[in-house]
Amino acid sequence: MCGRYVIINSVNKTSNIVKKVINVDNSENYNAHPQQNLPIIKKYINGNTLEIHKWGIVPSWAKKKEFRPLINARIETINEKISFKKLIKTNRCIVVADGFYEWKREGNTKTPYYFFRNDKKTIFFAGIYSNNEFCLITENASPKVYEIHDRQPVIINKSDINLYLNTGNDGSKELENRNKPLLEFYKVSKEVNKPANNHSSLTQKI
Repeated sequence: MCGRYVIINSVNKTSNIVKKVINVDNSENYNAHPQQNLPIIKKYINGNTLEIHKWGIVPSWAKKKEFRPLINARIETINEKISFKKLIKTNRCIVVADGFYEWKREGNTKTPYYFFRNDKKTIFFAGIYSNNEFCLITENASPKVYEIHDRQPVIINKSDINLYLNTGNDGSKELENRNKPLLEFYKVSKEVNKPANNHSSLTQKI
């Protein structure tokens, strides 16, 4: 799964992708976490927008006080799960990031690592949304990422964004057929474990 990521200056990073920005500023978030309001790209008839949604979908059928919001959707079962199968057809989005965190479990110890594209370009996660909420789509980890964790977010290239957002296409097939960018990673401070910690040193290599 993916439960934390980094996004810095999302407006600047998407200026040539979106036509309109709604309630988003060039903030710096080094520890984006579930239930936080975060920028996503959505497609409308008159163009793409960058807007704020909450990370974590609560399905309409759920008892909201008891239901834990869904932050990830597995690509392998996204067309089958009642919570996701309609959304992948009609409600696709792109989540903008600089990198993300994942934890390696060794016995009772969990060590955080920071992941980023090896070409240092902006990361675009494939996602789905419902009302004002979104979740990320995940897949089996690449052999290199598997050293740390068995799952990773589905990342698409900038050139494939409109193909994915176009609901005239089969969303899951577009993701399966994409060229996957290469990732690098390194160990970071356990300060990232606490969502309240949010500063640039969280991404520094240790």
